[in-house]
Amino acid sequence: MQFITEPTPLKKLFENRQTGYMELLKFAIDIENRWIAIDGEMHADCETLLLEKGSKQENIWGGNIYPGNTEPDLLEFSSFINIRPSQDNPGMDVMNPEIRDEIRKIVQQLLIF
Repeated sequence: MQFITEPTPLKKLFENRQTGYMELLKFAIDIENRWIAIDGEMHADCETLLLEKGSKQENIWGGNIYPGNTEPDLLEFSSFINIRPSQDNPGMDVMNPEIRDEIRKIVQQLLIF
């Protein structure tokens, strides 16, 4: 698992992945601190790393990135860690379009394609 705070080549992350997923990398992203934890076995593993680094739970969202794809199929905004009725997100998908846009911006900023 990697903790990303500076631009990092996605290809390198994918080639050196620790998990057995053949097409994707799971990630959790802190939309306030603009950090990404990527390549966890589960989104919760990535979430835990961000919490250990000082992230606040309400700022962490999970998803998948498919390095072999391009937009609109590059990112998937679905994870159990996204189920937050208290934040008007009752399901696994990130429902708020502003949060989705922020996730996209951070991914584009920190992961070099």
